[in-house]
Parts: sequence; structure tokens; C-alpha cells
Amino acid sequence: MRTHEELKAIALSNPAVRAEYERIEREEMPMLDAILKARREAGMTQADVAERMGTKAPAVARLESALISGKHSPSLATLRKYAAAMGKRLEVRFV
Repeated sequence: MRTHEELKAIALSNPAVRAEYERIEREEMPMLDAILKARREAGMTQADVAERMGTKAPAVARLESALISGKHSPSLATLRKYAAAMGKRLEVRFV
């Protein structure tokens, strides 16, 4: 059985896979890092955020995992609610 690192190396040897991996690291991971950092700094669990958003913890878990998977792009309204639940505001910038 191969290790995670061995499988990752095999996958990344494919130029298309490597390009997508690098795009995700460059474009999407910083957003996820910021979201998770904000929740940690607020000292909140997914359940805490969900309660303030008026939803359930699995919905917040899906929101956070969607940012990792790229399968679903949350709406700005949802991201605003998420931010507001932690006493923050959403700011989107083009750099």
C-alpha cells in the first residue's frame, strides 16, 4: 500500500493535476485559511456559527469544505452571513 506522500507525488507528476493543485493553493486556500482563522479567533465552533447564521452545523461544515473542494461556490450573501456571525464583515478585493 502506498503512502499519502507517494500517491501525491504520482498525481502531481501529471502536468494538468499539478496546474490545478497550484491554482487551488494560490487562489482558494488563502480564502479558506482566512475563514478558518476568523472562526478560531472568534473562539467559535461550526455549531456556534451555524446558530448565529440561523442554520445547522452541517451547513457550516459544507460551506467550509466547499471552499476546499471547489465543488460549490458559496454566494456572497452566505459569506456575509458567515462573517457577520463572527462579528466581522466580508470584504472582496481585486488585486
